Amino acid sequence: MFSTLAVRCRKASAAVLAVAALGGSLLAVAPAQALPPVRPYGAVVASSGINERVFPTTDSAVKGVLKFHTQIALRCKARAQDVSGNALWYLLKDRNTWVAARYVDSTGEVPLCRTLTRSVLDESAESRRAMG
Repeated sequence: MFSTLAVRCRKASAAVLAVAALGGSLLAVAPAQALPPVRPYGAVVASSGINERVFPTTDSAVKGVLKFHTQIALRCKARAQDVSGNALWYLLKDRNTWVAARYVDSTGEVPLCRTLTRSVLDESAESRRAMG
């Protein structure tokens, strides 16, 4: 009787190990959850969404619209046109478009844009008024 019990325990142990191994492999092929972008990133906080623009100014052409709560990777920030008391704009990491920082809640330290030419920032209405 003892030997029969020992054989059953070994079979049960082998079954548990097989299920654990199978379960682990099933987890490995399960679709990954959407992860936030690499820092720094931000989330759109304007309930109506925000416009992606060619230059950091509201006078610039709209290249797209980001919906409320959309998470976006941020490359860098620059001072340009003031939008409701905030003169910072973010350049997106994965494409060359700008969004007003006023409507983005950022996470992580966003570096200053150092490789931009002054002509990009001179396209803003604020810069044109200051020069005019």
